[in-house]
Amino acid sequence: MANSPNIIFIMADDMGYGDVGCYNPDTKIPTPNMDRLAAQGVRFTDAHSPSAVCTPSRYGVLTGRYCWRSRLKRSVLFGYEPPLIEKERLTVAKVLKNVGYHTAAVGKWHVGLGYSTKPQKKMDFSAPLPWPEATREEEESIDFNQPLSGGPTALGFDYFFGTSGCATAQPPYGFIENDRFIEPPSVYRADRLWGSRRPGMTSKGWEDSEPDPIFARKAVGYIEERATDEKPFFLYLCPSSPHDPCVDEVVPEFARNKSKAGPRGDMVWLVDWMVGEVMNALDKTGKADNTLILVTSDNGALPGDLMPQPRVSDTAMVDGELEAPWIMETDRVNLPFNLYGHKSCGNLRGYKGHIWEGGHREPLIARWPGKTKPNTVCDELVGLTDLLATCAAINNTPLTKDIPEDSVSILPLLLGEEVTEPVRSDLIHHSGAGFFSVRKGPWKCIFNTKGHGWFTSPPISNSVGQLYNIEDDPTEQHDMWDERSDIVTSLAQLLKLRQSQSVHQDSP
Repeated sequence: MANSPNIIFIMADDMGYGDVGCYNPDTKIPTPNMDRLAAQGVRFTDAHSPSAVCTPSRYGVLTGRYCWRSRLKRSVLFGYEPPLIEKERLTVAKVLKNVGYHTAAVGKWHVGLGYSTKPQKKMDFSAPLPWPEATREEEESIDFNQPLSGGPTALGFDYFFGTSGCATAQPPYGFIENDRFIEPPSVYRADRLWGSRRPGMTSKGWEDSEPDPIFARKAVGYIEERATDEKPFFLYLCPSSPHDPCVDEVVPEFARNKSKAGPRGDMVWLVDWMVGEVMNALDKTGKADNTLILVTSDNGALPGDLMPQPRVSDTAMVDGELEAPWIMETDRVNLPFNLYGHKSCGNLRGYKGHIWEGGHREPLIARWPGKTKPNTVCDELVGLTDLLATCAAINNTPLTKDIPEDSVSILPLLLGEEVTEPVRSDLIHHSGAGFFSVRKGPWKCIFNTKGHGWFTSPPISNSVGQLYNIEDDPTEQHDMWDERSDIVTSLAQLLKLRQSQSVHQDSP
């Protein structure tokens, strides 16, 4: 274990390919710490989240398998839904803990927790209740004084400090340490914020602008605590920024106006500040030289201008979906379209939730002093599900051939080794509404829709798909579906094969 590196995995919430300076020279947001990390390590240009929305991506990162293999086939979990990861499921934390690592998760969890109800109250948490808009009576029936089951400490983490979901958008609003709320939510907050922060049970003294600075302090404290221990550590750090609501109320005062892209830009700056705090803690504790840091995002970004767009007419429909990249009527936020001119997903097509590249192509930066070559760029296809197999390979830990099904070690790419064959032969993308696409080599095939795959659930009757040569057409402007039926057929067969390769398929 003496040579095993500490591993820190930082995953922002809705940070896009065009938000970070080293990916977009025209970004309106200063990101000096992520830029410095890239200058000292390797920057991946073709890295993808397992899904275009949050919960499925987090499931994929932690388990090394696509979330559509689980019970969750589309969208995300909401406030009080039960754990998505089964207690017997292999996780990256279990892999590392089994070889002697101390493991910690700090920040947003969002893959489900097990709640209890108060005496004389009954609730079936697995029922298809409208959890995005749970009633006050439903929420007040929950006993927040009871321990929470199925969370991080049941899945391989020695320590957890964070929130059940997005700290500024999903109830309950309160900090959890290990398996209990520090201050059990006891106040029902009924007001909304910018249409995104849902009403719900809230801890006394809760402030929407505080979670990410507190997560940063907890992460730094954890690094300092582990500094005197020879045992390596794994830190899974998940900020809530820059997830909406993107307004000043959720931005700490010290982070306001740090960007030229409004409150959302300030929230991206806040993520970069958190990365800097972690880097500084590693330097101060002497742990930097033996620590692998990876920084990425869970899915694509919302548009860089707080989401507003003019209303579109019904004629702008394609396959039952609005053709516009994202719909948020200007009268809802009282802001003009294109206020800042910031391209949160760069020149990629689409945004969060979409099957297009903007929905799932992510910044991914890695620094491992003495191992990664400084200021290098890797154009190989990789997925965030690859974290588990990579951590296993770093520690010479054997995995079975098919568990986890969707994780491939990218250790050779981190080390800058010459590879004669792609480390990953193909990758499956998944939209917020459950549409699939397959990437193999230069080809990307989207199935069952000519749209973006977010607002309408599949299948869309009589719909064909889309085919793009991503190497020649990274912005997905030239659909070749009709021209290359041979590629469509081949990739359709590959998708069917990958879908059949689930081990211990979860019940729908």
